[in-house]
Amino acid sequence: MSIATEPASDLELRLAELQRTDAEAFMETLFRAFYRSLANVVFRIVQDRAVAEDLVQDVLLNVWKNRDTLHITSTYQAYLYRAAMNAALRHAARQKRQIAWDEASLPDPGRNTTDEQVHGQEAEAAVAAALDSLPPQCRAVFLLSRQEGMSYQQIADALEVAPKTVENQMGKALRLLRKGLQGLLHSFLCW
Repeated sequence: MSIATEPASDLELRLAELQRTDAEAFMETLFRAFYRSLANVVFRIVQDRAVAEDLVQDVLLNVWKNRDTLHITSTYQAYLYRAAMNAALRHAARQKRQIAWDEASLPDPGRNTTDEQVHGQEAEAAVAAALDSLPPQCRAVFLLSRQEGMSYQQIADALEVAPKTVENQMGKALRLLRKGLQGLLHSFLCW
C-alpha cells in the first residue's frame, strides 16, 4: 500500500513506530506523506514556490534534528501543518516589515541631517538600554510580539505559558518602556 492510499490512522501509527526505531525511514515517510501538501499550504501564504519549499524543508529539518526528543501530542499531520503555518506566517511578517522598511522615506539629500543622525543615535541607545532593563520574560514576550510579529497565542505556545501571562507581560513591558523612554519622548516633542 502506498503512502497516498494508506489510511491516516495507519500512517500515524507507522510514523510513531518509525520515530522510535528507524530515523531514516521515519523522515522519508514524513517527507513522502506531507511535503507536497505542506508546500501547497505554505505557498498560499507566501506566494513564492521556492520560499514555500524552503520553509517546508526547514520544518522537516527541525523535526529531523529534534526527532529523539520530539513528543507529538496530536497527530504528525497536525503538528507539521501547524509548524509549517507558523513558519509561513513568520516569513510573511518579516517580509511585510522589510517592505515597510524599504519604502520608508529617506532624508532629503539637500537637508543637513547631522542633528537627525545625532538624535537617531541617541534614540537607538535609549531604546536598547530600555529593552535591556526589562525582566527576561517581559523582554522575550515584547521581542516575540514586536520583532517576530507573533500573536499572543503563538507566544504563549512558544514559551509554554498561558495567553493571559503573555498579555500581562506585554502590558508590563509597554509600561516600563514608556517610563524608561519618557525623557526621550519629551526631547523629541521639543525638538
